[in-house]
Amino acid sequence: MNLFQHLQTEQLRHVTRRHFLRDCTTGLGGMWLASQGIASGSGILKIDHDPSNPLASLSPTLPPKVKRVIYLHMVGAPSQLELFDYKPQLQKYDGKDCPQEYLEGQRFAFIQGVPKMLGPQFEFKQHGQSGAWISDRLPELAKHADKMCFIKTMQTDQFNHGPAQLLVHTGNQNLGYPSMGSWVTWGLGTENQNLPGFMVLISGGRLPRVGASLWGSGFLPSVYQGVQCRSAGDPVLNAANPQGVNREIRRAALDSLKTLNEQTHADFNDPETVTRIAQYEMAFRMQVSVPEVMTIDDEPAHIHEMYGTQPGKESFANNCLLARRLAENGVRFIQLFDWGWDSHGSNKNEAINHGFKSKCDSIDKPISALLTDLDQRGMLDDTLVVWGGEFGRTPMQENRGGGERNAFVGRDHNPNAFTLWMAGAGVKPGMTYGETDDMGYLAASDPVHIRDFHATLLQLVGFEHKRLAFPFQGLDQRLTGVKPARIVKDILA
Repeated sequence: MNLFQHLQTEQLRHVTRRHFLRDCTTGLGGMWLASQGIASGSGILKIDHDPSNPLASLSPTLPPKVKRVIYLHMVGAPSQLELFDYKPQLQKYDGKDCPQEYLEGQRFAFIQGVPKMLGPQFEFKQHGQSGAWISDRLPELAKHADKMCFIKTMQTDQFNHGPAQLLVHTGNQNLGYPSMGSWVTWGLGTENQNLPGFMVLISGGRLPRVGASLWGSGFLPSVYQGVQCRSAGDPVLNAANPQGVNREIRRAALDSLKTLNEQTHADFNDPETVTRIAQYEMAFRMQVSVPEVMTIDDEPAHIHEMYGTQPGKESFANNCLLARRLAENGVRFIQLFDWGWDSHGSNKNEAINHGFKSKCDSIDKPISALLTDLDQRGMLDDTLVVWGGEFGRTPMQENRGGGERNAFVGRDHNPNAFTLWMAGAGVKPGMTYGETDDMGYLAASDPVHIRDFHATLLQLVGFEHKRLAFPFQGLDQRLTGVKPARIVKDILA
């Protein structure tokens, strides 16, 4: 056996079943695409990442209007009819049977038979020079009406919480796809090499229904997944060294581990090994940087008063203040999830006439403070703040049997129309886009699908959505998928 044959044999010995299946399926996919005459990679952006520093700051291909994103997701889908989409005509139908045309061909989560219509449960007023309609549940946020850009006709394909949340954040209702934050971080990197480019904060007492899949990296390298932090206790679990291990010992251990990983990469050429090295190094730097950024103890008293924060406790208010601190420290995409907005009529903790009120109270002051704080620091000019849920709510009340379950007021899921608002960089302030019908059930003009929102967001951070793609399983995968998506140009500043 000559030297070449010996090296070939040694290389084959290191090919695992996982490598074979991965490479084989990709190759077969490419063969099928070629047989169908489908060109792969045409017009797709080539993003050059430094393997030793995959989070290095990169320049977008379009002039960006947004430098960073703070996304506020109200998990469970708040009712637009009680917050932003004022429908006086709906009040006239309160308590009457739902028109049959609203029921035919529609899918519902809990409505059975013919439900009753349900009028707005709170008072609405117009605010600011824009005259935006906002209910009395959000009096502090209403003061920012002229900063906000409302989309009243958001639409989704999903009416169950888990798939709908996945569609909002990953562009696909199935598991295994990268989230928006991962796409943005993969394309742009981060400005602070001592912090992840994508960070996640949770409030409300529990995770969203599909958990970390909402901030996962999917088929992108895992270094681009969101890093979940806590607003109380240790910011990141297991970040501190265990007892008896100091920073010098940790550094020596990582150096040895790096040598082993570099040898593994030389043997298998798996890019995830390089990612693993970078993640270990990032974790080492985070041990110092994260505790400094993820504390609100050093904020002045007037800031705590403005946000309503309580150091040492886990809350949405604390997370809003932490979002500002992360943003000013160079984190590219900051995601806040606030659980508890599933406003059904099944118990008082969920119902519109009970739990919904307390949820509104918990977010009103903090979001108002976040917008004020970003504005006074000059950061709202290059930061985009997004607020929304996974779908809307029906103008008819739930009807899933009698008894105690109907003692509380609740609305069913509505994928046909819901409200999302944005404020800050790149969007027109004091604007309302789209209009729903008189009942707030269907889009009457200018519908905006989730895919359109994704295309618009990527445009704002500096990418053409059709060109930002990653090859996986023989296809050029995109956040906006393969179905048509448009940029909502009318809302762009």
